Amino acid sequence: MPDAPMTLRVSLFAGMAETVGRRSIEIPWTGGTVADVRGTLAALHPALEPLLSRSAVALADRYAAPDEPVPLGVDVAIIPPVSGG
Repeated sequence: MPDAPMTLRVSLFAGMAETVGRRSIEIPWTGGTVADVRGTLAALHPALEPLLSRSAVALADRYAAPDEPVPLGVDVAIIPPVSGG
């Protein structure tokens, strides 16, 4: 029996969640970096690309650098830019 495809759950907020119609999505994942997560999300949901390039990525409740590895099972959240006053 073949292994089930591996997926990574990614939480989305604000306009990103509205764009895809849900607060989290699962993406196919065989390993990679934060930059790879961004690339996969942009490929699967091109409308997210403008926000992705300006958003922070959090792994397990801390901000992560683009070259940081993303292991399976970690909580991933895309934090869009915020404005206020």
